[in-house]
Amino acid sequence: MPCLSKMILKQIQLQNFRNYQNQEFKFSGGLNLLIGPNTTGKTNLLEAIFLLASRKSFRARMEEEMINYHKEIARIKGKVSLDSQEINLEIVLTRGELNGSRVAKKKYLVNGVSRRMMDFLENFRVVYFGPQDLEIIVDSPSIRRDWLDLVLEQADRDYRRASLSYKKGLRQRNRLLEQIRDEGKPRSTLFFWDKLLVENGGVMTQKRQEFLDFINQQPERFGKMGIYYDKSIISPQRLEKYAEEEIVAGATLVGPHRDDFEAMIDGKSLHAYGSRGEQRTAVFSLKLAELEFMAQKIGKRPVLLLDDIFSELDHARRERLLEVIPKQQTIITTTDIHLVKRNYLEKMKVIELKK
Repeated sequence: MPCLSKMILKQIQLQNFRNYQNQEFKFSGGLNLLIGPNTTGKTNLLEAIFLLASRKSFRARMEEEMINYHKEIARIKGKVSLDSQEINLEIVLTRGELNGSRVAKKKYLVNGVSRRMMDFLENFRVVYFGPQDLEIIVDSPSIRRDWLDLVLEQADRDYRRASLSYKKGLRQRNRLLEQIRDEGKPRSTLFFWDKLLVENGGVMTQKRQEFLDFINQQPERFGKMGIYYDKSIISPQRLEKYAEEEIVAGATLVGPHRDDFEAMIDGKSLHAYGSRGEQRTAVFSLKLAELEFMAQKIGKRPVLLLDDIFSELDHARRERLLEVIPKQQTIITTTDIHLVKRNYLEKMKVIELKK
């Protein structure tokens, strides 16, 4: 594979974002180390960078959680370099109301011009790796589906379009199922939404399969780890099969929103039977595969965000990660500088955060 150019985040400015009132950070195009004790805002800074790339937080359930508690509005401004071209990106967050008027909870700007979310997301990509990523293996299927969406919505515009249409259609179809059950509306009202869900759900299933196949082909799968995709196919035939059950439930019972996948080693489910070490190894493999998948899909190396994960990895995984780090701009957080090799420290820009 030819050497790919890097996406570079040159600087970011945070206004009323979490614990940051008005602060700017500048980064080198190589290795950057954010060091400081807990509660200084290291993860908050990575969250802001992730938001600028994906429009989502990797931990907040609602946008307003990211706005400083005493403020009504937050701004995240970033300057990104792409093949010597500089792009200014900005996200404005609100609580849905400003000066007594209803406003959008998110506004996207590129070089000062308001853009649709779909177009905004074309400009910057990141891969985040933190301790909570273990949830991908050990937690509920919804966590795994969310991860698939986070990866594929960044990497693939067609998936992003299909996912947005599917989720909107799913909400409408579920409302209609409730009305059919409770108010006696005719089932024919589902026709348009059935067609929309089948079309977009098919795209999502295909692209999820491609991504999980890519993971299974990677050499970073330590041991005999493999991913099994437990897909919920949506088709006219399956919707007809579950028609009566869906009306009783008032919910759509088949489709990508019911998907799951499982990491296996030697035929053993890591979710149910894996040791903590095996589960960490599986997450490590998933994240390295995500990084390579993103690079191949967009034709550039995305920015890598590593959130205090050196203490979570054994020596072999730490060494492997240190081999990968120089391939792209990398921003690392840690509370202990001794976890980072001395020869890497010489090449890093060190940013110290204080309470």
